[in-house]
Amino acid sequence: MGAQICSQADAEMPREALRFHAEAVGAQVRLDAQRSTARRRATFRDGIVFSQRPVRPGERVELRVLCHECGWVGGLRVGFTRLDPERVTASGLPPFVCPDLEQQSPTWAAMLPDGCGLTGDVVRFWVNRLGRLFAQVNAGPRLLLRKDVLMGAPLWAVMDVYGTTKAIELLDPTVSAPTPAMPRVLSDEALPGSKATAGEECAICFHQAANTCLVPCGHTHFCSCCAWRVFRDTAKCPVCRWEIEAVASAWDPPAL
Repeated sequence: MGAQICSQADAEMPREALRFHAEAVGAQVRLDAQRSTARRRATFRDGIVFSQRPVRPGERVELRVLCHECGWVGGLRVGFTRLDPERVTASGLPPFVCPDLEQQSPTWAAMLPDGCGLTGDVVRFWVNRLGRLFAQVNAGPRLLLRKDVLMGAPLWAVMDVYGTTKAIELLDPTVSAPTPAMPRVLSDEALPGSKATAGEECAICFHQAANTCLVPCGHTHFCSCCAWRVFRDTAKCPVCRWEIEAVASAWDPPAL
C-alpha cells in the first residue's frame, strides 16, 4: 500500500522544465547558459539536439523559432528517440536526424511541412500512447507526422536545427504566452509547387516544376516534393548517384 501511494505521488509530481542536453549536441550547435536556446552557427547541417530528460506520452514539447535563414529547402525536424543522450558523445552524432540518426538508433522524426517554422512560430510536438507523433504550429490544426513510434521505453525529444531553421528556443508550456492565432498552413502535406510549363517539369513526377538544387552535385531536375522523397529514401542523386547532403532552392542556392 505504501509503495503504491509513493508511486502515485511520484507520478503526480511536476517534472522539471525541458532543457537541451548540455553535451549531446551537433558540431554546429551552440547553447545559451540556460540551455533553452540552440543556435546553428554555420552551414545547414550538424544541428541535432536532445531534451535533457525523457518525455512522457502526451507531454507537449514546445519551442519557438528564433531565426529563419533563406536559401535552403527544408527546415526543422522534430521527433523522439530511445537513444539516451547521456550515452552519446557530440563527436559521435551524425549530421542529420533524418535519415542518419534514424538508421543508427531507434529514432522517429519528421520534417515540418513547408511554410512552418518561420521566425516567431511556436511549434508543439508530442507522441501519444499509440505511438503517433503529432505537431501543432501556432494555433493551427493538429498535424500527424508519424504513426510508427515504438512505445514501452523512455523517449527523449530530438530536434534537428536544419536548413532554413537557424535557432530555436524551448518554452515552458506551464507559462502562458500569446501565440499567433492564425496557422500558416492548413494541412500536414507540403504546400504544392507550381505547375510546370513544357521543358521545366520534374524528371520524376513530370507534373510540378523543377525548382530544387541537389547539394553538392548541383542537379536541378526535380520538384521539392520529389527531391525530398529521394533524399529521405536513398540520399542519392538519381542523375549522377552522388550522395545528397541537402536540398536547396534552384532560384536561390546557398554558397557552400
